[in-house]
Amino acid sequence: MENDFNLILSRLFLALLAGGIIGIERAIHGREAGFRTHTLVCVSSSLLMLLMTYQWQLIPQQYIDTIRTDPTRMAQGIMTGIGFLGAGVIIKEGLTVRGLTTAASIWMTAAIGIVIGLGFYAPALVVTVITVVTLSMFRWIESFIPSMKYANLCVRFIRSNQSSDEDSLRALIARHNIKSFEAGYRLDDQGRAFQYDMTLRSYDIKNFSRLAQSLLDLDDVHEFRITPSS
Repeated sequence: MENDFNLILSRLFLALLAGGIIGIERAIHGREAGFRTHTLVCVSSSLLMLLMTYQWQLIPQQYIDTIRTDPTRMAQGIMTGIGFLGAGVIIKEGLTVRGLTTAASIWMTAAIGIVIGLGFYAPALVVTVITVVTLSMFRWIESFIPSMKYANLCVRFIRSNQSSDEDSLRALIARHNIKSFEAGYRLDDQGRAFQYDMTLRSYDIKNFSRLAQSLLDLDDVHEFRITPSS
């Protein structure tokens, strides 16, 4: 039993190390789930899988013949619980959804803890390295991949001006290589102003700044707001 105890401690320590390494990367970038969260997730997953591994030694001998267990249920239960924890770090703000990468890293950390608890050290080491490389180096690669930039546009015109119609506004937006869609309308300021709410999309975020300058030059624009999504 002493050898088993040392083996259990070594697996928990490796889970502590693996979760801590991934958590440090998340903490460096100021994520909500950082060093402590990832460490606890990995160690707890490993602990529960150790419970599954040594469950027969914990069951009294007179009940062994009457008990049927499914080793995969523990892993399924762990990943289900981690799903709720991951959902807690996902935040939606307008067009922006933050926390998806952190949620995925929590899920991966739980998986690493599971395989460590089962004694698969080599796969756990490889996946830990892959996870850290993906979270750190792939961030740099991702910055070179062209992607659509989105923004919310809210512009309010003084009523009865010719340039305040939707077609003119969309034409102005299109001249800056920006696509507009999902328009909303609102009559405000006791009927003196008409407001458009649109979603904008462009490959270059600087186009939003150019559009803002063009809106500044229009005399009949009462006010406007362009909010890029991060």
